[in-house]
Amino acid sequence: MEKEDNAIILDYLPYGYPMGEKMLPVAQAIGEKTLVLLELIPRRGMTLESGEKVYIGQEKRDKIYYISGRLPREKLTETAKIQLQTYVEKIVAEQEKKFVDFFNTAQAINTRLHQLELLPGFGKKHTQEILKAREEKAFESFDDIKAKVSNLPDPKKAIEKRILEELTEKQRFNLFVK
Repeated sequence: MEKEDNAIILDYLPYGYPMGEKMLPVAQAIGEKTLVLLELIPRRGMTLESGEKVYIGQEKRDKIYYISGRLPREKLTETAKIQLQTYVEKIVAEQEKKFVDFFNTAQAINTRLHQLELLPGFGKKHTQEILKAREEKAFESFDDIKAKVSNLPDPKKAIEKRILEELTEKQRFNLFVK
């Protein structure tokens, strides 16, 4: 499994979780590459800001003492959920090519279900139109997808929504989150 080097702080709880048995500071974060939700324990005397990028790799960490483990989605704070949405929008915009490539390479999962159908708002008809359009010429951007396929929900928003669903709800199939 791919190791994370950096994480983005979603929320920092200086006194730990309310109703928690320990009063240890804890940070809720998301891994930059694999989009995995993490629970981080900061070094003594460190304060962290929402949206801050911290190093969590194998070398000496300056702000993080250790990684407590994966963050269960049920433990996400409201602040973390808001930050998560902002971060996902930023990631999808920055890595547009990667997500457009998903539209160019998405495969059938089984005989009844295609990966594209897992995107919110995309049904069988949209999937057929996308497959037909990509046979003629590969998509180059989200705008290109919208131009070639009529009546399609916004592909960028659909990807963002799907990533958030995979992070906050249990899914049978994950497309983007490890």
